[in-house]
Amino acid sequence: MAEVEAKQVEVAPEPASPPPPPAAPAAETHVDEKAVLPPPPKEEAKPVDDSKALAVVEKVADPAPAAEKPSGGSIDRDIVLARLETDKRMSLIKAWEESEKTKAENKAVKKLSAIASWENTKKAAVEAQLRKIEEQLEKKKSEYAEKMKNKVAMLHKEAEEKRAMVEARRGEEMLKAEEMAAKYRATGHAPKKLIGCFGV
Repeated sequence: MAEVEAKQVEVAPEPASPPPPPAAPAAETHVDEKAVLPPPPKEEAKPVDDSKALAVVEKVADPAPAAEKPSGGSIDRDIVLARLETDKRMSLIKAWEESEKTKAENKAVKKLSAIASWENTKKAAVEAQLRKIEEQLEKKKSEYAEKMKNKVAMLHKEAEEKRAMVEARRGEEMLKAEEMAAKYRATGHAPKKLIGCFGV
């Protein structure tokens, strides 16, 4: 619009001079500057039509290229902006995806670590319990071994006592037999139970 106003300012002083000489240079200047639509020859002959033609040319010729350039540029700009917006959205989605994957990976690693720690703790507790049971079993085994040794000793002692009683009784019976034999010799009588003496 600033160019249009500047051109109007340049063109306005030229029609003020005599009509035939300024019309040709104005048309030539107009054709050199714009080169879009040359003014018709009838308009050059009429000075009033020439000012109208300039106004019409300015209105028709200038806004059309101006409108085409910004619209083409704005369309390209819109495409570029849309592409940038899409790229930005895609990069944000990719960053979000990577962040979510990292979070999931960290969460899984944390849970796996917690599970491993739990497993190690439980395993250590079970092993400690097993060691405790083994110690208890060893203690009981030693206690039972001691009891068995004591029992064997008691049995041996009891057997010795029984042997001693048998030996004592045998000695008593032998002494009694000797006394009875001496008595029978002294009296001259024979024993009535001969079979009993032989242990039958």
